[in-house]
Amino acid sequence: MLPAVLEPLRERPTESALFLDFDGTLAPIVEDPANARPLAHVPGVLTRLARRLALVAVVSGRPAQFLVDALDAPPGVHLAGLYGLEDVLDGTVRRSGEAERWRPAVEEATRHARAGVPPGAEVEAKGLTVTLHWRRAPAAAAWAAAEARRAEDAGLAAQPGRMAIELRPPVGADKGAVVTRLAAGYGVVAFFGDDLGDLPAFAALGAMAAAGTTVARVAVADEETAPEVAAAADLVVDGPTEAAALLELLAGS
Repeated sequence: MLPAVLEPLRERPTESALFLDFDGTLAPIVEDPANARPLAHVPGVLTRLARRLALVAVVSGRPAQFLVDALDAPPGVHLAGLYGLEDVLDGTVRRSGEAERWRPAVEEATRHARAGVPPGAEVEAKGLTVTLHWRRAPAAAAWAAAEARRAEDAGLAAQPGRMAIELRPPVGADKGAVVTRLAAGYGVVAFFGDDLGDLPAFAALGAMAAAGTTVARVAVADEETAPEVAAAADLVVDGPTEAAALLELLAGS
């Protein structure tokens, strides 16, 4: 049964915009981020949702090309990568010109982090951003924090995540900005997310609700999810499997 908070998407599909995070929402969290893949039936469900709803978008910290490859470029689904610094339009990845001028600073932060990366930790270069991971080396959290402080001193922004910190250009790009930009004009807006980086999207929906939009903020939670995420949500579900089951209900209704 579809929860009441999601019923407006079924009742008013031509007015509805659905936004989805990737890691921890459509794909289980894994030790090696390069191996993250969506649940097997998710790309097909996204394609069906895109036929039904006015807008379906995946908004992620991943590079846009990664999303294209991992999701098999689902027809009709808007893909926004690197917190909105990249968009896939007509099969082509478009990048923020404002962020491009920060590429040298990101590359320098990447070089410095790689020079001192502890065993088991990882430096994931994404072009316009870089993520420092310590899931396989919990003691490396201090190294990541120090690298983040250094990057912030150089002008970059640091976004905490699940046993990770992402360093990116300070251009006001976050999931809230992406949702605000893409959701303009829709009467029903929903967002599924699992991490601190999704809180700006929840906040954007809160502002939309205050202006009269019908919204649904869905926290996809597990034992690692920060309590702030569930506290900001209208509905809490148990991990990607339950989130995918709700999307299946919505796509098939």
